[in-house]
Amino acid sequence: MTVHPVQLALDGSGIDGSLFTAITNVARDTRWLNTPLEVWTNAGLGVFAVLMLVGWWNARRRDTPAMALALAAPVAVAVAFAVAEVVKKLIAEVRPCYSLPHDYFVSACPVRTDYAFPSGHATVAAATVAALWLLDRRLSVVAAAFAVFEGFTRVYLGDHYPHDVIGAALLALPVAYLISRTLGRVAVPLVTRLRAGVLEPVLTAAPASAHAAR
Repeated sequence: MTVHPVQLALDGSGIDGSLFTAITNVARDTRWLNTPLEVWTNAGLGVFAVLMLVGWWNARRRDTPAMALALAAPVAVAVAFAVAEVVKKLIAEVRPCYSLPHDYFVSACPVRTDYAFPSGHATVAAATVAALWLLDRRLSVVAAAFAVFEGFTRVYLGDHYPHDVIGAALLALPVAYLISRTLGRVAVPLVTRLRAGVLEPVLTAAPASAHAAR
């Protein structure tokens, strides 16, 4: 007699399954939009990377604490994502395609061990918002707008329940904020040395007068 291990997994459809179905019904009725949003949901993550690069580029003309925050931003996002992955394994919420198989899904159903809560994409988006808030609030507002859209696409495509996206934001925002704030302070002495060393061209913009003199 073969004994199969029992794996406990959360069924999130009882939380907001009806709202999930309402949104995926919109996807069913707007099939012309399915492919563009399917492409965007992954490619859109590049927008958050670009916003952090813009933050670093602008910080080259600012003081050392600003540059420390710019360098801390991607680290904070990576830490928030890692925390989300741990939470995902602990909660083990199965994807909607297993709990609501008769709903409309744009995305293919992943393996059963690719859990849903919290959304990794939404985690990256929200973490970027928090990290940029300390560095450049205008960039953070732009990131927030894209983050809301990113979260919508995750539900529209059928990858996540709405609470997966909301939960990702509630987790990522404080984690990324605290990591970025802490690193932004403790890394100032190191960044000061780097700005005076071989990385000076990368971390400090040359004054406009220097360019004019060439």
